[in-house]
Amino acid sequence: MDPSLRLFLLSAAGISLTGVMLPGPLTAATVAKGYNNRHAGALIAAGHAVVEIPLIVAIYLGFGRFIGSPQVVHGIYLMGGLMLLYLGFRMFRATGRASAEMSGLPASALVTGIVITATNPAFYIWWATVGIALIAGAATFGHIGIVLLTLVHLPCDLAWSEFLSVGTFESRRWWTQKVQRVVFRVCALVLAGFGMWFCLTALL
Repeated sequence: MDPSLRLFLLSAAGISLTGVMLPGPLTAATVAKGYNNRHAGALIAAGHAVVEIPLIVAIYLGFGRFIGSPQVVHGIYLMGGLMLLYLGFRMFRATGRASAEMSGLPASALVTGIVITATNPAFYIWWATVGIALIAGAATFGHIGIVLLTLVHLPCDLAWSEFLSVGTFESRRWWTQKVQRVVFRVCALVLAGFGMWFCLTALL
């Protein structure tokens, strides 16, 4: 492998890890799902990839300029913010009346990964800024550069999401009912908080 390509992929892995490890809606959803499903993180990462792979291809083909336009950015923030507010409200209401199994999120962890990713404005903005720079760098190596960038980036998402869900599942034996409800309500507030922030960003 070309040394410059190897160096680029190492830097891409580091940037990807810093991005995926930032607390956000997907982190909250992964913790919530991980309580009942040890490998929910892997399924959520798979759902995340369902949205992410086509986006990477679209940006490579020139769609990045469209995502970066002010009108589209405002629309993404508003629509995504409203959806996250709705999911946060559902989750908060569900944890107030029942067990963690009724988290208010989609029943399937895979679908949760798709829904949270597709409605998270920060996801699109990251790819329209940091991500587009990575894709531009990968494109200098041709199609193989884009493929390798994708193959380096996706395992970062998988590793972090699985770490969160396994950690949550393994630690739940120490959770009292009160702790369980507090954790799930915090996750719900994280979703709603990001939703409110995104809506305000779109309106200001």
